[in-house]
Amino acid sequence: MIYVSIILVIFTMIWFVLKLRNMDIWIFSYIRGLLARLFSEKSTMTHVYFCLADHYEPFHRNATTEVARNRVNKWVKNYPLVASRHSDSFGRAPQHTYFYPEEEYDEEIINKISVLCKDNLGDVEIHLHHDDDTEENLRNTLNRFKTLLHDKHDLLRKNSKGEIVYGFIHGNWALDNSRKDGKWCGIDNELDILIETGCAYDMTMPSAPSDTQTRIINKIYYAKEDGLCKSHDKGRELSVSTKKEKDEILMIQGPLTLNWRSRKFGIMPRIESGEISYDARSSLQRAKLWGDCGVSINGADDHIFIKLHCHGVTDKNLKMFYDENGLDKLWTDLESVYRDKSNYKLHYVTAWEMYEIINKLSSGK
Repeated sequence: MIYVSIILVIFTMIWFVLKLRNMDIWIFSYIRGLLARLFSEKSTMTHVYFCLADHYEPFHRNATTEVARNRVNKWVKNYPLVASRHSDSFGRAPQHTYFYPEEEYDEEIINKISVLCKDNLGDVEIHLHHDDDTEENLRNTLNRFKTLLHDKHDLLRKNSKGEIVYGFIHGNWALDNSRKDGKWCGIDNELDILIETGCAYDMTMPSAPSDTQTRIINKIYYAKEDGLCKSHDKGRELSVSTKKEKDEILMIQGPLTLNWRSRKFGIMPRIESGEISYDARSSLQRAKLWGDCGVSINGADDHIFIKLHCHGVTDKNLKMFYDENGLDKLWTDLESVYRDKSNYKLHYVTAWEMYEIINKLSSGK
């Protein structure tokens, strides 16, 4: 009886720690994925598509216009210099996707970023922070901003029907009103409004250790609005035979796993969520972990998608990326693990290009 009591106490303590970091939301998905990868067949050649999705916020911490523009000036000056030293398996320079927040729009800043995009060094998509919003206001905000980016700055693109389409990342991770306290969104049918306004895909996840994290991890899947908050907590996994339905949105997740080689207090593994920041720098070991998560399409497992995220123009991250060679280190690690090995092909892609490749693979191309 005493052994049963000890086991129960240990289990309770572990569960408490998991709850503390909201890991109870996704830990079982992590275990299922781990077991699936253990018994999966290894491909002789794996294509790795890498995308860095930047929550690009020049006005971070209510910076003045002067400070925000100076941050961007430093980025625009340094990015081409560092990128010129790197290439994927096909000689292409690293791509950077600027998910730019609507509420921080500044014409001069967007113009500067546009130059990098026109030089084939990246792309711009939509980012949004909002709170206690309404359906009508959200619809108007997204339509207005996508039109502004397209018509004034020649950004985004149009689909075959002539409609402006875009990719999306939700501010504060609170997609579809997914925070338990209801903050930083306010709209339970947000997925429908995104689809209606031309959103082709979402790259908000993963958000761990936030309570907005979905149960689904390390997947590419279609989510459908159910009228309740956090509708993307469930969905249809993508495969080479999956056809998109009109009311579905494509969810492209970044890696989420446990880093057992980096443990707090030497015991608890750290959460690996694909964040690149001053306090979460790239390493060869992390680069391998991102690929090991195996974010792919069922039936096309030899194509792996690595979507990382960052906040590129906060002061600390700017310092890490350029003054301390953090961006250079990231690309060096990726190239060492995936480009310079005979059984891998590394592709540097924008977020939109990643979306297009996923669509082609799912249609059997």
